[in-house]
Amino acid sequence: MSALVLDDVSAEQTDTIRALEAESIQIIREVVAEFDRPALLFSGGKDSAVLLHLALKAMTPAPLPITLLHVDTGHNLPEVIDFRDRIVAEHGLDLVVANVEDWIADGRLQERPDGTRNPLQTVPLLDTVNERRFDALLGGARRDEDRARAKERIFSVRDAFGGWDPRRQRPELWQVYNGRHAPGEHTRVFPISNWTELDVWHYIDIESVELPSIYYAHERPVWLRDGMWMTPGPWGQPAEGDELLVKTVRYRTVGDGSCTGAVESTAATIDEIIAEISVSRLTERGATRADDRLTEAAMEDRKREGYF
Repeated sequence: MSALVLDDVSAEQTDTIRALEAESIQIIREVVAEFDRPALLFSGGKDSAVLLHLALKAMTPAPLPITLLHVDTGHNLPEVIDFRDRIVAEHGLDLVVANVEDWIADGRLQERPDGTRNPLQTVPLLDTVNERRFDALLGGARRDEDRARAKERIFSVRDAFGGWDPRRQRPELWQVYNGRHAPGEHTRVFPISNWTELDVWHYIDIESVELPSIYYAHERPVWLRDGMWMTPGPWGQPAEGDELLVKTVRYRTVGDGSCTGAVESTAATIDEIIAEISVSRLTERGATRADDRLTEAAMEDRKREGYF
């Protein structure tokens, strides 16, 4: 009896994932049909890997008519950058990298006192959008990650300065999306907005989507800061009094190494990860992203300034 129930649940979950996949593919095809110069934000993280997989599937057998864009802080974990470059090479994709270090070198940006570069991504992003004249940016943000992202529509128009005004949100009834924008404006598009972290992992399982190795349990030198296990790198080292330990950890999300922490975990397979996050009460950003803990409205403040 229990085996039968498990099979029924599995079939129901698969139907849910396929419905989400169909919705996302429809959104991606709408973008390709409506916009002239779309780009897809690809950092090498799990959500952007799933989004790229969906985009390739949506366009098959034609080549992907979408440029990939990564705003690279220079503080990313090397496993993620290696994965990013390998996937781009394997599929013969066009990748534009906006290096935050270039903006720092020529004085357009200054390093922050706290050393984190995540908030510094906004200016390189907007400059690259304007320079390349991208009129739509597809991203892997999901509503379950943060309250500010929960407010946002799937098609989200940004003003000439890249800013987001929640009062300008457009209705999206019956999956009808409005991508109209004035000169200078562009549209952010979130094809997996309705997915949850658990949905993403079920899809990775069903579709065998490849990810960077750091999403799975591995040993790494870490120290504890504000309840998160940080790893040393060019972004920083343990402070005096911090104890550097070797722990078995994994990352639930990836980003700037100065503000993205790992979680203690022995989950080395997709099934084990699904079991682990099924009982978690924290989203991946809430658990491992220090930049979202600055204020309760940290994400919304950055989105108003042009952050994704």
